[in-house]
Amino acid sequence: MTKMDQAQMISIKAQQHQRHLTKTSSQTGFTLIEIMVVIVILAILAGLVVPRVVGQSDKARVKTTETALATVSNALDMYKVDNARYPTSGQGLDALITPPSDAKNYPEGGYIKGGYPTDGWDNELQYASPGSEGRQYDLFSLGADGQQGGEGLDADIYAQI
Repeated sequence: MTKMDQAQMISIKAQQHQRHLTKTSSQTGFTLIEIMVVIVILAILAGLVVPRVVGQSDKARVKTTETALATVSNALDMYKVDNARYPTSGQGLDALITPPSDAKNYPEGGYIKGGYPTDGWDNELQYASPGSEGRQYDLFSLGADGQQGGEGLDADIYAQI
């Protein structure tokens, strides 16, 4: 190969390399319009999804509270079957996990394993025996505000007896 042939080969390779660089550099990155289109699509999706998800946590807390009330209510009914009465207000819900001195039949481990549950806002459930309006007992949650009464999420939630 002559020096002329070598020079031509180097020149051809340089041209090919230059074309390769030109192609790759023009094909990299996103344009401003493409980025804006993606942002608009994400904003539309967020506008549709976020309102539906935000209210779900409150509904879940209420459902958790209703489940806890049902669990404790069932345990109170089992206590009554074994002892012919519900725990007194003084004994409270502790009678379901620690045997009172006057308990006749008490299962090993109590009626609720691991302690009685709290409501959806991590507040203790309220118990009174005898209950109001002629009920055997009242079992309820004070709601989101942790105070008697209220409306909406702050309303008291009673066990279905």
